[in-house]
Amino acid sequence: MTATKRLAALLLAATLMAGGCTSSPGRPKTADAEPRGATAQRFQDTPTEGRTAVESAIELSEKYAKLSDHAATLRQDNQRLGADNENLRQQIATLETKLKQTQKELGEANDLLIEMLTELNNWKSNILGFRGEMRQAAQAQLEALLKVLEILGGQAEAGAIQQKHAGTLTPDANDVAMSSKPATPLRGEPNGAR
Repeated sequence: MTATKRLAALLLAATLMAGGCTSSPGRPKTADAEPRGATAQRFQDTPTEGRTAVESAIELSEKYAKLSDHAATLRQDNQRLGADNENLRQQIATLETKLKQTQKELGEANDLLIEMLTELNNWKSNILGFRGEMRQAAQAQLEALLKVLEILGGQAEAGAIQQKHAGTLTPDANDVAMSSKPATPLRGEPNGAR
């Protein structure tokens, strides 16, 4: 195929050169002949003086072969880039699907966390309420013990007992602040650190 192209370019160049050889040298140039000459001159890299038609045809056929090879390379690059673009489009479609799935899962996880936080707050209020009930039960138990001691004839100062157990019987602002902290056993408690 390349040999056919070279032969065609060679014949074209020979025909053009032969056509230029038959013109008479004494003929005056017209105004429209100059732009054609300027156009032809623009495509020539080197001056053609001293070269034959065959040499010019060979040079043109070599340029044509180089340009044909370059065009074929560019076509291959274009096809490769088109295939790359198609692959990227498929990857984008896949990644968009994964992104939508991930956003959906993230939304569900966020809803679950909100629900868990609500349940945790409910549990916390239940625990604080249970602590209040335990304090009331302890208060009632101490009052019953005081009455039993008084009936048995013992003397007990109610004020001293209430002061000793004031931390367990009456909650204050420190207990509310401590309820947000993790519970750690105290040294004085039966299950506390020793």
